[in-house]
Parts: sequence; C-alpha cells; structure tokens
Amino acid sequence: MIGGGPSGSCAAEILAKAGIKTWLFERKLDNAKPCGGAIPLCMVSEFDLPESIIDRKVRNMRMISPSNREVDIRLDKIYGESEKEFIGMCRREVMDAFMRNRASELGANLINGLVSNIDTGNNKQGPYTLTYSDYTNEDSNGESKTLEVDLIIGADGATSRVAKVMDAGDYNYAVAIQERIKLPEEEMKYYEDRAEMYVGTDVSPDFYGWVFPKYDHVAAGTGTMKENGGLIKSLQQGVRERAKKRLVNGEVIKIEAHPIPEHPRPRRVVGRMALVGDAAGYVTKSSGEGIYFAAKSGRMCAEQIVESSQGGKTIPTEKDLKKYLSKWDKKYGATYKVLDILQRIFYTSDSAREAFVEMCDDIDVQRMTFDSYLYKTVVAMKPLQQLKLTFLTIGSVLRGRALAPKTYKPVPSAVRNEQEINKMLAASTIKTGLKSKKDKLTEKV
Repeated sequence: MIGGGPSGSCAAEILAKAGIKTWLFERKLDNAKPCGGAIPLCMVSEFDLPESIIDRKVRNMRMISPSNREVDIRLDKIYGESEKEFIGMCRREVMDAFMRNRASELGANLINGLVSNIDTGNNKQGPYTLTYSDYTNEDSNGESKTLEVDLIIGADGATSRVAKVMDAGDYNYAVAIQERIKLPEEEMKYYEDRAEMYVGTDVSPDFYGWVFPKYDHVAAGTGTMKENGGLIKSLQQGVRERAKKRLVNGEVIKIEAHPIPEHPRPRRVVGRMALVGDAAGYVTKSSGEGIYFAAKSGRMCAEQIVESSQGGKTIPTEKDLKKYLSKWDKKYGATYKVLDILQRIFYTSDSAREAFVEMCDDIDVQRMTFDSYLYKTVVAMKPLQQLKLTFLTIGSVLRGRALAPKTYKPVPSAVRNEQEINKMLAASTIKTGLKSKKDKLTEKV
C-alpha cells in the first residue's frame, strides 16, 4: 500500500484482517491532505469511525448565490426534529491518523517512508521491487531500503507515483486552495453546526467556494479547473471578500492547496497494480466529494484481492484485479455521470448559479440531494416529481438571468449589526494569509 490516507488505510485494514502480509507506506505521519473535510453520515457507521474524530456535526447548509440570495437547507426540516442526521466535519490529520493506526494495530506494517522508485518487473507483471527512504529514525535523512512485493495498491494521491509507473494515463484536474481561519467567539458560534457554500464567478468560474467549521476554526476555500489555475489566489480573495463580514477579525493559521482529480484515469489496473482514491481519480464533479469514495475504493479493491487470492493462498492476476473495477463502475459510475452533468449545467454562468440556489430551496430537491449524499442511495423520482422538477428548473433559469449581479457584494453579518461590523472592518479584516493586490500596494507605499 503506497499512501496512508483513507484509501490506503482501509485497504490495508482489510488485507491485514485476512492475514495477508501488508505494508503501508506514508511519508508524513503527522501531515494532512488539504481538504474541506466533510464526510457523509453513512461513512461514520460503515467505517466504524468514533465520535472523537468528528469536530462538528453540521445540520444546516447555507447556499449563497451570486446576488447573495441565501437558502438554508436544514436537516431537521428534511428528516424531522432529530439529531440523527448530520454532515461530519473532520480535520484530516485527525481522521487519517486514526484510520492508519487502526490498520497498523490490526497487523499492517506501517512504514514512515517515501517510495522513490518502483521496478515493475517483466511487462509490468511483477514481482515489484520498491526502493524507499525509511524515516523511522527521525534524526536521519532517510535510510535507503528495498522491498519486494507481489501486489501494489496505489493510494498515493492525485500526483501518484504508482500511476506513473503503470502508465495509467492523465486526467483533467481542479486546483483547490483553503485557509484555516480562527474567528471571534460570536462568529465561531454562528458556524457551530452550519456550513456555507458560495457560488459566483467571483469565487470560481466552474466550482464553488466554501466556509466549513472545524474544531476551533473554519476552513474557507475554493477550487477551479487547472486551465484557470492562475486565478486561484484571486478567487480565494473573492471568497474572503464575499464572506468578510462573517469572517471579520479572523486570523489565518494555515494555508493549504492541492489538486483534485475530475474523472477516473484511463487505466486503473495494470498487471498486479491497482489504483484507488485520488490516484484513481475518484472525486465527484459538482460536489468535489472524495473522502468517502477514497475509503470505499480502498476497501473494495482489498476485498477483491482477498477473494481472488483465497485469503492469501494465491497471487491474483490482472484479470482478477479488474473485477474490482467492474464492481466499482457498476456501483458508482452513474453517480459520477449525473454530477458531471449538474456541474456542466449549473456552474457555467451566474444566471445558472442563481437558478441552482433557487432550486435548492425546494424540499423535494433537498431530500433527494441529502438522501444521495448522506446515505449514498439514489431514489427514483415519481412522475409528478419529475414534472415538478422540470418546470422548477425552467422557471429558475429564467429568473436567474434577471437576478445575476453585475458586481458582487459581501453578505451581511449573521451575528452583528452593520454599524458594529463596519467599525470592526475599519480596524482589521483578516489577519495574515493570502495577500491581495491592494494589500501589496499598501505595503509598498
């Protein structure tokens, strides 16, 4: 297993439980992938995650349109007065460490190491020789070692080394950036069980901006396709500008950036090497969700290895490993296609984004969306619901053209009056973090 995030850890856990000798490589055991950190409810039970790794239980999602129309999606309104349903907000450094350590406790050999070379054997069929730097001794610069293995699961992220040696092919990707911001007590209380999504060309031409609550801070970020990657800092400034009255007097404690795959790679199994998680390209369009699918793909791949190897008695073939792909595509292929279509329709212009937010105010749309997200189930619409949604879409798009703004304004504070906010903004906006052109000009003067 190369990569110790959710996909690698879940795969290692299944293999270790089956008694198959497993190595799990991760270079930075205290590091965290930059990530919004939202997980669906079903992941908590399915992967037996403890309450301790969940920072916040979000029950209110606030959608904010380009014209600052705000639509609240309240889970208690959808599912009734219950605290059962929630979106889990996690810090990846906490969740990843838990899953990785659990795999180690079950018998996987956890190696604090960086794989630098992979010899794939004859025609990429193995056995495979890994050359890696072992950083178990923290005082060293890494001791060079080798290890021969029969199978490789590439769980090493969007820039996967395993994918390169497999010649797995490229995929289009998005670039995401995120700032972790500590807020005053009143502002942080507002985000206690609430997440916000901002849409508009100012925050992203093809994705969305977000403010998600964490343990003692919020994560504010945005993403865009790689062809617009040069705009990412200005788009992040767009998020900060639109949300500045809610992030007032915040202090940036960390800045993170990372690539997000936009579709599965052309080849995900070659020889006895298989890709999972971001390495395979398992991030959904429209929502950008990847944590659940990373964990699920790692588990499904490992389960196929256990099945095909008869619990470790034989070495699975390439044909055996490709059964995992068939199962994956059958289970989730339609989800990826539907979300790709939604992104192409609703993330292309501000009028379409206005329509998108307006549609989110409909209870049937909310229920279908969150049934799909929280439980990973797709419920077929009844004919009357389909007809209603069609008319709702058409009407929303027509109204969206009139509502789309020519300029963007900050949303009002949710906890302070305008006079108080303006006084606070005059004294200080957001401390440190990414600097705008205005900030740089002021420094030069």
